Amino acid sequence: MKKDDRCTFCGQGREEVSILITGISGAICDNCIEQAHDIVVKEKNKYKFGLDREGVPKPQEIKNFLDDYIIGQDEAKRYLSVAVYNHYKRLMQKTSDDVEIEKSNIIMVGSTGTGKTLLARTIAKKLQVPFSIVDATVLTEAGYVGEDIESILTRLLQAADYDVNAAQQGIVFIDEIDKIARKGDNPSITRDVSGEGVQQGLLKLLEGAIVNVPPQGGRKHPEQRMIAVDTRNILFICGGAFDGIEKKIAQRLNTRVVGFGASMNTAVVDRSNLLKYIMPTDLKAYGLIPEIIGRLPILTYLEPLDRAALRRILTEPKNSIIKQYIKLFEMDKILLTFDEEVYDYVVDKAIEFKLGARGLRSIVETIMMDDMFELPSSDRKMLKVTLAYAKEKLKRADNRLQIA
Repeated sequence: MKKDDRCTFCGQGREEVSILITGISGAICDNCIEQAHDIVVKEKNKYKFGLDREGVPKPQEIKNFLDDYIIGQDEAKRYLSVAVYNHYKRLMQKTSDDVEIEKSNIIMVGSTGTGKTLLARTIAKKLQVPFSIVDATVLTEAGYVGEDIESILTRLLQAADYDVNAAQQGIVFIDEIDKIARKGDNPSITRDVSGEGVQQGLLKLLEGAIVNVPPQGGRKHPEQRMIAVDTRNILFICGGAFDGIEKKIAQRLNTRVVGFGASMNTAVVDRSNLLKYIMPTDLKAYGLIPEIIGRLPILTYLEPLDRAALRRILTEPKNSIIKQYIKLFEMDKILLTFDEEVYDYVVDKAIEFKLGARGLRSIVETIMMDDMFELPSSDRKMLKVTLAYAKEKLKRADNRLQIA
């Protein structure tokens, strides 16, 4: 047997392994390749996810980073920056005394398109930790159609390339948390399998427990190998629109201003933005159970986006919508420019559709769709989007919708 008919690393012969890859001065078998791959992934994850934390970014650093990507929302940024900083300080805490710092899970309340998901994703980017987004609307009690609570951790494991240590220091964003609110106090003949039951299931994850997670998601089966994940150091950020919660806030504010000073106190209430007065009792009135509210101690709100904020969102952030489209065309060596009036027109349409910042992208996408289809195959090297051009493209899209 020749020298290169044996694996240089483990010494096994060609007959003893499935695959033997030979090189100029050696050979390697499939078993050694798999082991080497696992080692490389773990070493890369240490760098990728910043697990060797000499120092966590200070709250001001985190907020400055958020300012580069998100317009406004200073109140929410401050709350998030402090909560995240305290959470990762907690991970580095030396347990030499009896003081144990509790988790700072966060709940954000704000209407659609105000930036809840973007805030959570940007913080994870700054900290270089595994991050996953879960939609609470698909979660149901175990045994019912939908996803089990443990699927939340499956997605985090996938984001961490199945490195359990990295996942256990990650961030999970649970969106649409308001959709699992109790449907009411009246008893029903049907079970509320996607409401209070899901909230009860989330309790152990939010507080901290060792959970057996199916690695590939889906339902748990006896023959499926489980991965044990400790959630004590996972930061949970929850977000929801809580549509109609302003009524709960207004009712609470009115009940407080009874008596001689009632008219004076109600005069200082900002009726255009009642969310700034939100309190845990309002979440309870909306349908979240007290236990889950207690495990989300940091409560903050997002301001509704006015016209000026939408205009800045369109062009100013590092990854603004306009900059993204300019980059897309630049990759095809096409120079894309916009007239200033186009930005104002897009913002006006977004306000008309009441979709917040999310509506900006859909409008720009509609305007640019024909050019994104045609120009990569043409010889044109420049495209200027004027107000008349933008109006024409949106009008054509409206006509197609009306015909359909």
